[in-house]
Amino acid sequence: MLKSYLKKIAEIANQGDAREESYYATLEELLGKLAQSFGKGKIHITTLPKSTEAGNPDFRVWDGKQHVVGYVEAKAPTVENLDSIEVSEQLKRYRGTFPNLILTNFFEFRLYRNGILVEKALIARPFIVHKLKTIPPVEKEPDFTKLMEAFYSFSLPRAYNAKNLAIELAKRTRFLKEEVIVEELAEEEKNGKGFILGFYEAFRQFLISGLSKEDFADLYSQTITYGLFAARMRAKNGFNRKLAYDNIPRTIGILRDVFRFVSLEDV
Repeated sequence: MLKSYLKKIAEIANQGDAREESYYATLEELLGKLAQSFGKGKIHITTLPKSTEAGNPDFRVWDGKQHVVGYVEAKAPTVENLDSIEVSEQLKRYRGTFPNLILTNFFEFRLYRNGILVEKALIARPFIVHKLKTIPPVEKEPDFTKLMEAFYSFSLPRAYNAKNLAIELAKRTRFLKEEVIVEELAEEEKNGKGFILGFYEAFRQFLISGLSKEDFADLYSQTITYGLFAARMRAKNGFNRKLAYDNIPRTIGILRDVFRFVSLEDV
């Protein structure tokens, strides 16, 4: 399996005009074959999925039952030193948000569990491809297999205690605020219009006259995060954007107004 994978990686690299995205299909194929070999036949892999609260990792791995197994962030094969990537702002966000994450340059694979590096494997030497222009031999295959088995066997805890639940919700609130709401509000201010800007102005006019943009972003993010949590707890048969709105109590008018936009605007 790895011999075939490295052969394809070398062929793409030797074309001379490959970008990072040129290698995605080969890695996706490997991930799929590995899932099959581990008895995970229903695994579904999405390349370049929709953005999350922490950003947009290159691959999202599903278990076929609407549950995310983990994420994979790929860097170009020419990026041989993953140490610098590991401490970048992007990877700090990803490691702080995604409990099961792989970082790879297509030769080296690093597995992070709850932000901590737990396994790594270098399956081939990049310079053999880049300098010698040939197919590299497979190395560290047992280490790689162990890493991927750990990745695919990951599952979230069935139950959270109050402290851990609060921590998880706070992490999602923070990233939603910093990576989505603040950025979107700034962009809409430049254009002079937008839904988030409209909510900010309405909050200032009808609720808190001295509300700053920073405090609004915090308040709005908390509203979304905890509103989704409350709706999910009430939902009995599945969960999607429309059901999120339907399961917000009608007695909480302002929360329903926010979720009318969040859940129904593009439906």
